[in-house]
Amino acid sequence: MIYRKSFGSRIIYAFILLILALLGLATLYPFIYTLSMSVSDPRAVMRSQIRLLPVGFTLDSYKLILGDSKVWSSYYNTLWYTVVGTSLNLIITIMGGYALSRRHFKAGAFMMVLITIPMFFGGGMVPNFVLVNMLGLYNTRWAIVLTAAASSWNIILTRTFFKSTIPDSIPEAAMIDGANDFQIFIRVILPVSHAIIALITLYAAVAFWNMWFPVLLYTFDTKLQPMTIYLRNILMFGAGEWGDDSEKAVMNAIQTRYTTIIVTIIPIICVYPFLQKYFVKGVMIGSIKE
Repeated sequence: MIYRKSFGSRIIYAFILLILALLGLATLYPFIYTLSMSVSDPRAVMRSQIRLLPVGFTLDSYKLILGDSKVWSSYYNTLWYTVVGTSLNLIITIMGGYALSRRHFKAGAFMMVLITIPMFFGGGMVPNFVLVNMLGLYNTRWAIVLTAAASSWNIILTRTFFKSTIPDSIPEAAMIDGANDFQIFIRVILPVSHAIIALITLYAAVAFWNMWFPVLLYTFDTKLQPMTIYLRNILMFGAGEWGDDSEKAVMNAIQTRYTTIIVTIIPIICVYPFLQKYFVKGVMIGSIKE
């Protein structure tokens, strides 16, 4: 029997598609507008003539930004924080989530309480700063990655994934065959956990890429600051030092703000199309009970 949608269902379906299309356009508009501002004629930018598409075309602002040595050092810091921080976060999250998902781990319930409490109550900015300073991590790269080395939400999400998809019989069978806990985790658990690994990697990478306030809190050396701090400085103080006269300086100060935004967000945006499918799996984790 072929199911045919009624006229009312088609109207509702079309209305939903229209709403989603409008939401998509509203989400896409700021990005297109920022990109257009970064490549348009500086005079058109200064006069606010851009509505959506570029007016004129020039890449002078990109030459100014990419010609600044601070951009490349900031990019290096961003990549370092993202790669090292994401790797550390992934190791702690996956191992912690797997351990907490096993029924024979007697301290699991108590550990879950300790992990859940920081989601609702935090020590605050001052205690965190004092702790980092007492540990000798202040004004170091490790102050950034170690303070964000684990996320309570990611650990709970990973625990739910392992608990709902990997029954205890699988590691028990591997243990009967002579495998130890480390071999079970590496050879049995990780090969079937690609979805949660990709999801946690994306969450952690985006968090570290966009991180800026902890950098301001735990460092003062400009050599340790990532692209987000460079972007903040451009947005707050502009780039008026670039230019031969006052008019050109003003145009540069306006346009380089948009250019810096594009330069900062493009790399992390390029990652999304490859890992987007795991967002759906992440939403569905734990939603079906058997």
